[in-house]
Amino acid sequence: MTEVQILDKRFREYIPENSVQKRITELADQINNDFEGKEVIFVGVLNGAFIFAADLYRRIDLKSRITFIKLASYAGTSSSGEIRELIGWNEDLKGKSVIIIEDIVDTGITLEHTVDNLIIRNVREISIVTLLLKPAAYKKNIQIDYVGFEIPNDFVVGYGLDYNGEGRNLPSVYALVS
Repeated sequence: MTEVQILDKRFREYIPENSVQKRITELADQINNDFEGKEVIFVGVLNGAFIFAADLYRRIDLKSRITFIKLASYAGTSSSGEIRELIGWNEDLKGKSVIIIEDIVDTGITLEHTVDNLIIRNVREISIVTLLLKPAAYKKNIQIDYVGFEIPNDFVVGYGLDYNGEGRNLPSVYALVS
């Protein structure tokens, strides 16, 4: 099993690159089918979702566009519980079908913040796609429509996810060992 060192922590490969890519194709196929004939705006949540958003969006065959917001809630290996909006909303979303692209949903605090911001913008419908979901950590009642992988409540890096800014460039998802 492949292990990597990032700063002071060791991580082991948890979801290989080929499995990630295969699942993204399946998610895109589901979204293309479910939204056929609709115009969609994808909203990627930075920084973590940028790689997932790019790979997913390249597989979308809908009339669509993509935009990004930048939120922060992590310090080190744990969520701070507070959302900081670093880059805000710059699109008119009123009456639009919106799909939020998340890298990972753990407690759901960031997701709730994003959904609340879309509701006050009077969007027509909100759907959510996430590469990773931690059911044991999830504390909200927001429906997540498309889930790449359900994972345990472990700290993970790679494929856009980081540890103190490092490891986003890894093509696989890695779980913390020590």
